[in-house]
Amino acid sequence: MSAGENKKMMQVAFDGLADGDPEAFVGLLADDVSWTITGSTNVSRTYNGKASVMEDLLGPVFAQFETEYRSTASRMTAEDDIVVVEARGDVILKSGDRYDNTYCYVLRFDDGRVREITEYMDTDLVRRVLD
Repeated sequence: MSAGENKKMMQVAFDGLADGDPEAFVGLLADDVSWTITGSTNVSRTYNGKASVMEDLLGPVFAQFETEYRSTASRMTAEDDIVVVEARGDVILKSGDRYDNTYCYVLRFDDGRVREITEYMDTDLVRRVLD
């Protein structure tokens, strides 16, 4: 697929995330996706496989959310098989804290699916408010 097609798929996925619907994003993940969260937080590591992403990363993080999670892309660019997305999250935790993190995702596509994600974010916010 072309860079433009990959970018369009990410735009659709982030349109869903902006409305609180993660299904389009999750649907793009390959079964063998590799998702690396940078830094030295309790969630910083590489999650291998969609099952691990769902069970070991998204499940425990989303379980801390009181409100529906939304993420809005502010900038997106694509070249070859890479799409880079800058985004801002919007959610209140069960603790009452806000978790409005800023993100930069570097996503590598292969055959219409996301095979690799490298996520950069405000790691200090993660350490301060997430369990």
